[in-house]
Amino acid sequence: MDLRKALLAIRLVGLRTAFRAVRAAWERDRWERREKRPALAAWQSVEPLRTMIPLPDGARFTGPGAELEIRFLAPDVVRLTWTPGVLPLPYAIARERLEEVRVAHREQADGWTLESEALGLEVRADGGIRFRDGAGRIWRAEDPPERRGEAWRHRVRLRPEERLYGLGERAAPLNRRGRVYRMWNRDPGGSYGPGADPLYLGIPLWLSLHAEGAYLVFYENPFEAVFDLGASEPEAAWVTFTGGALREYVFYGPPPRLLERYTALTGRPPLPPRWALGFHQSRWSYESAEEVRAVAQGFRDYDLPLHAIHLDIDYMDGYRVFTVDRRRFPDLAGLIRELEGQGVQTVVIVDPGVKADSGYAVYREGVARRMFCRLPDGRLYRGLVWPGWCVFPDFTDPEVRAWWGEHYRAFLEAGVAGFWHDMNEPTAFVAWGEPTFPDGVRHAMEGREGDHREAHNLYGLLMNRAAWEALRRLRPDRRPFLLTRSGWAGIQRYAWTWTGDVESSWAALRQTLATVLGLGLSGVPYSGPDIGGFSGAPSAELFIRWFQAAAFMPFFRNHAAKGTPRREPWVFGEPVLSITRAFLRLRVRLLPYLYTLAWEAAQTGAPLARPLFWLNEMDPELWEIEDAFLLGSALLVAPVLEAGARAREVFLPTGEWYDFWSDAQRAGPARVLVEAPLDRLPLFVRAGSLLPLAEPEGVTLHLYVSSEGGGEGVLYEDAGDGFGPCRVDRFEWWWEGESLRIHRIREGELSEPEGGFRLEFHGFAPARAWADGRPVPVEGSTLVAPPFTELILEGRPVRSPA
Repeated sequence: MDLRKALLAIRLVGLRTAFRAVRAAWERDRWERREKRPALAAWQSVEPLRTMIPLPDGARFTGPGAELEIRFLAPDVVRLTWTPGVLPLPYAIARERLEEVRVAHREQADGWTLESEALGLEVRADGGIRFRDGAGRIWRAEDPPERRGEAWRHRVRLRPEERLYGLGERAAPLNRRGRVYRMWNRDPGGSYGPGADPLYLGIPLWLSLHAEGAYLVFYENPFEAVFDLGASEPEAAWVTFTGGALREYVFYGPPPRLLERYTALTGRPPLPPRWALGFHQSRWSYESAEEVRAVAQGFRDYDLPLHAIHLDIDYMDGYRVFTVDRRRFPDLAGLIRELEGQGVQTVVIVDPGVKADSGYAVYREGVARRMFCRLPDGRLYRGLVWPGWCVFPDFTDPEVRAWWGEHYRAFLEAGVAGFWHDMNEPTAFVAWGEPTFPDGVRHAMEGREGDHREAHNLYGLLMNRAAWEALRRLRPDRRPFLLTRSGWAGIQRYAWTWTGDVESSWAALRQTLATVLGLGLSGVPYSGPDIGGFSGAPSAELFIRWFQAAAFMPFFRNHAAKGTPRREPWVFGEPVLSITRAFLRLRVRLLPYLYTLAWEAAQTGAPLARPLFWLNEMDPELWEIEDAFLLGSALLVAPVLEAGARAREVFLPTGEWYDFWSDAQRAGPARVLVEAPLDRLPLFVRAGSLLPLAEPEGVTLHLYVSSEGGGEGVLYEDAGDGFGPCRVDRFEWWWEGESLRIHRIREGELSEPEGGFRLEFHGFAPARAWADGRPVPVEGSTLVAPPFTELILEGRPVRSPA
C-alpha cells in the first residue's frame, strides 16, 4: 500500500481502528506461520493416459497419476475434469445438463476422438486436447496439464489475432490479453484506478474471439488462481489454481449464444423490480432521518426524478448489523412510508461482520448456535471491521444461511425495498498483508469441511444466496433487490453489483466502460459505477460526463465517500443542474426499453450493456472498441471521456444509424466526428430497431425504419413487481412494394394496453394506415392503433443525411 492509500485508509476508518489493524495483521501473520505449508517441488506434467472408458455422453481417461473425465452437457457444451483434487461444490451451477447428447468415440494412433453433432475433441495420450468444429477447424488447443502438490495449471495456445474478454470485474482494458490477473476477491483499499488488480468480484471465465469464431471457457474452481493471458508468453495463456480439481466448461458459438448457454448452466438473472432501473441516490452516509428527508425534498424542489435512496452504515447502532440507531432514525418504518409515498424506495446496507458483543442478540445467538467461522483450534475467528472486533457467519453451512436470512424479516416488515451487501469479499481490516481471513479458517462446505482457501471467493456469492432465499420466503409477492460488492460465478441469480471504490478521475471514467462491459460478458448484466467516482471531488465537467455515461448503464447510482464534497446534482449549480435533470428525465423515458432488456436478460442471459462486437463477432474492427457501447440492440452510446472535449470520433458499425437527437442518418462502417456540447453525448439508434419510450401520452413505440425496410423489436410489460401476469409484444416489419407492413405477435395473459399502441416513425412518413383492415388516423409521423395483428402503412421514406 502506497503512502497516499495508507493516509486515505486512516482517514476513512479512523486512527483507533488503524492501530487495531496493526494488531489484526500481527494475529493473522501468527496464524499463517502456524499453518505454513512445506515448499513445493517443480511442476510435473501428467503421466500419459492409458485407457479410455466410453460413456454415453463422453468418456473417462485414466493414467498412473491422474484421471480425465469429459462429459458433453449439450452438443456445443463440454465439461472436462482433471483429478486428483477436491471437486467443487456446485454453488455456481443451476442445471447439471442442458440437453441430451450422444457422443461418438474413436481410438487413434496417438489418442482418442470424441464427437457430438457440433464439436469434436482430440485427446492425445500425453493429455493434450484440441477442440474443433464440424468442419474440422481447430478453435482451442490445450497442452498437457501440470501438477505441483495440490495445484494444477495448464497452457492454452492463443492465435495471433485472438482477443480475450471477461474475468469478472477488472480495472483493465476490455481485451484482457497481455496481462496477468489474480482470481482472489479483494478490497483494493478505499480507492482504485485503472490497472488495480484484483478487485471485488472475479469470475474465472473468458470469452475468446478469433478468426475461426468465438468460444467461452468457465473454470469451476473457487481456489485462488492466476490467469496469465499472454503476458509471459505472447502466444499462450497459463491458468493456475492453487488447489482443487482442474474443471472447465467450454462453450462454442457466437457471443449471444455463449452467454445464453453459460447462464443456462449457472443461472439466469431474474427480472428485477422496475424501480431498480431508475435513479438511486446514496452517500456514505446520510446520518439521520432528517438528512434523508432533506435530500428527498431537494429532488422534489429541483424537479429531479428519484427512485431509491440508499442508507449506508451510519443508520446502524454502532455499526451492528441488523440494528437501527434509534436516536438518529427514531422511526425508520415511518420514514420509509414517507419516501414510498413520494415514489422513492429505501435500500439499506448489510455487512457480514457481527460485532463481538455479549450484549448484542445477533452475536449471542450466533455463538450459541455455532453459526460463525472458527480457527483450526476451534476458537471463533475474530476480524476487524467497522463495528470493531467481529465474528463472521459461515455461509457454506445451509443452517447458517437460513439463520442469517431470518434477520431480514424486521427490515422487510418496516418496508425496506432492497439490501446492499458490502465488505463481503470478505474483508477484514489489517495494517499489511491480505485484508481477509487467514487461510486456515474453517468452513463447513455443506458438511464435508474445508478452509478459507476454498471458501474465500465463494463468500459473497453465498451471502447473497442466503438473503435471496430469505426474501423469496419472507416476501413471496415481491421481487428481491440485492446489490453486492463481491460474488462469484452464478452471482447473477441473486444480485446486482457496482464497480466499487473507483477514484474520481477521467481515466477512471474511461475505465468504467470496460469494467461494466467485462462484467456483462462474465454473465453479470447489472452493474454501474459510483457517478463521479467514489473517493474524490470531481469537477463539474467530470461529474456531468460521468452522469451522462451512467444514465445508459444498467445500475444508475450517485454515491460518494465520507469526507468528500456533497454530490447531489443541485450542489454544482448551473449548468450541471439542468443537464442532470435532462438526463434523469431521459432515463425515465428509457425505462420501457430498459425493462424490456431486463426481461430479455432473464430469458437469455444477454447483458444490457454490450460491446460493439455483439453485432458481428467476425468483424475485427469492433474487437478493440471500448470507448462506446451498445445498450441492447437499438442504442449505440459514445460517452465523452476527455476534459474539455466538445466533439468526439465515433465508429459506426455496418448498417444505417440515426442520430438520436436530430434523426440525421449515417451509414456504417464509418468513423464519424460527432458534436458533443456539454449537454449532449453522441447517441445513435440502429435502423431497423424498435425503441419503446415513456412519453406524456404513454408508452410510445419508436420505429426506426431502414432503407431496406426490415426491422424487429419487443416490448415487455407487467405490473413492475411481483409475479403476476405479463405481456410480450413482438413486432416485425418489412416493405411490401411501397407499403410498410408491421406484424405483431402477442404472448402472455396481461390485458391489451388501454388505448392501443402509439407508434412514431423515423425515416418514414406515413400517410394512411390500416389495423387489421380498419383505417387508423395518422397525425404527422405518429399514429395510435388499436391492438392489432397486422398494420399496413402507405407513405414515403424520409432521409435526413448528417
